[in-house]
Amino acid sequence: MSAATKRKLGKLVGAVFLSGILVAGLLFPVAGAVGVASNRAAAAVENVSSELLSGTVPEVTTMTDVTGQPIALLYDQYRYQVGFNDISPEMVRAIVSIEDRRFFDHDGVDWKGTIRAALKNSSSGEVQQGASTLDQQYIKNYQLFVLSRTEAEKQAATETTPARKLREVRMALTLEQSLTDQARREHGLGPAEAKQEAKKQILTRYLNTVPFGNNTFGIEAASQAYFGVPAKSLRVEQAALLAGLVQSSSALNPYTNPEGALARRNLVLDTMKDNFPDRRQELDDAKKLPLGTLPQPRVAQQGCISAKNDGFLCDYALKFLAENGMSRNTVLRGGYLIRTTLDPAVQRSTVRALQSFASPEADGVAQVSSVIKPGSKSHDLLAMGSSRNYGLRLKAGETVQPQPFSLVGDGAGSVFKVFTVAAALEKGVVGTGSTIPVPGSVQLAGMGNSGGVSGCPENFYCVRNDGKYPAQMTVTNALAQSPNTAFVKLLQRVGVTPTVDMAVRLGLRSYTTPGSSGFGDKSIATYVKQGNLGSFTLGPFAVNALELSNVGATLASGGVWCPPNPIASITKLKRDRYGNLIIGPDGKPAQAVVPFATPKCEQVVDRGLANAMANAMSQDHLGAGTAAAAARGSGWTLPM
Repeated sequence: MSAATKRKLGKLVGAVFLSGILVAGLLFPVAGAVGVASNRAAAAVENVSSELLSGTVPEVTTMTDVTGQPIALLYDQYRYQVGFNDISPEMVRAIVSIEDRRFFDHDGVDWKGTIRAALKNSSSGEVQQGASTLDQQYIKNYQLFVLSRTEAEKQAATETTPARKLREVRMALTLEQSLTDQARREHGLGPAEAKQEAKKQILTRYLNTVPFGNNTFGIEAASQAYFGVPAKSLRVEQAALLAGLVQSSSALNPYTNPEGALARRNLVLDTMKDNFPDRRQELDDAKKLPLGTLPQPRVAQQGCISAKNDGFLCDYALKFLAENGMSRNTVLRGGYLIRTTLDPAVQRSTVRALQSFASPEADGVAQVSSVIKPGSKSHDLLAMGSSRNYGLRLKAGETVQPQPFSLVGDGAGSVFKVFTVAAALEKGVVGTGSTIPVPGSVQLAGMGNSGGVSGCPENFYCVRNDGKYPAQMTVTNALAQSPNTAFVKLLQRVGVTPTVDMAVRLGLRSYTTPGSSGFGDKSIATYVKQGNLGSFTLGPFAVNALELSNVGATLASGGVWCPPNPIASITKLKRDRYGNLIIGPDGKPAQAVVPFATPKCEQVVDRGLANAMANAMSQDHLGAGTAAAAARGSGWTLPM
């Protein structure tokens, strides 16, 4: 016997031995390395059985305004799950014909194909045939695209080793048997009927999981992207193209390799002729048709960038969710319907007003505003806008920076006098009708310094009024006309610390963030209190404009602080085990409420104090008030 013959015979014997071990390893652990591989496979089955049985896959999350109109699509994988009833029968026939023609007959593993592939691969010395059933392909894709998070996990899900193959085979058998048993228990079906129900589930899960290229996952997204039709409407030639893509969605991309995609599609149609000989002429005619894809794949833009000027609120909503237990990754994979509190009419009005006073392209300037609805249970965010448009065209002045809800800018100015008055009212220093002195200038020791203001002694804080005021004014009139010296003197009486604490309680919560002052790890609140800075009442520090708007909502809510809330509800479509939507009594798809816990509201100041402040702040648009000219110019006639 020649050496070459001996080598061939050795490979054949090895292949037969390997095939025997493969079968044995599925039935019981064997000694040595195969026993270890089998035990690891058993552990793997236990570790992922619950996920596999659930069949949960990442889906597109839709964010809407309060009316239900979508404003953004958020996803990690562009996928819309559909049920078996919403998949074209042509797609079922095509994928089974090309990938696993004995799918409805085997128990998760095609033993003939597995042994034939083992013999072929062993005799050739390389992997030439995979023999994976749709069950095995589903498990591989599920591990790769759903369960894997790290590169190591992704490599383990696709490694070409006997151990992985053995693990995959065992999991396929377990999955199919588990789903069959479930169908028998819950529906009282016989063995044959229960098996067919399990097959429907596995096929549906496979088609919802597998990638089809061009950033699409699952049959519904692919059908919409390539043909602009739902998966249930796919024609035979369209289904054949998509079924062909699963072999290699990148190499067979119809937009970059139309010839290869066409050849593969026609091969799928040829396999369908073998399985459905009575349709031979129809399938031959289908081979003559062009690919028929859309000019470009129709895949929705991901993220808040598609929300245009609603993007600022979209970004804030994601931040709000993450801070309250729902991570960005959870949102991107969850398939939720997130209905925000954004009122489109209020939003349009807000953005229009902002941009009428500050150009979207103004150099170094941005004006922001948020509209918050007061309440004792929630402070719903009705609008959030910037004078700059939300977007990526920097030369056109667009931005995606979180301007409306970040600690930025040169300070809010005299609105901070509100905190001084609120602290004074709470301590009983003054009432809203009390008279306070309004000197033309003040020099205060131990309250910071004036940074080199002409004529101010060293280590003194000096302030002069810009304009003429009466020597004394009521607190209400002082709030309306805003003389600086009156409030610096009042701050001296009340104390810097209680005034800063009042600002934080009413809503400036980021002032307690370590490092916010820019001086080491000190927060703004700590920095101001330690320095006993009299300038605080004049608002020279950076401010989060959303928090400042929420101060107004707190006072208008009887002293109840709630976080600015952008979330009206979070729900998810209900489905049966076959992926089909569950229809409610109203004839619409049923929704399951997704639990989401927001921070609780707090009574931060007495209701009487809040109401007194609201009344004292109501005169700005009258007489010599700081908003009087603006009120007259806009024709304002309502109470403030």
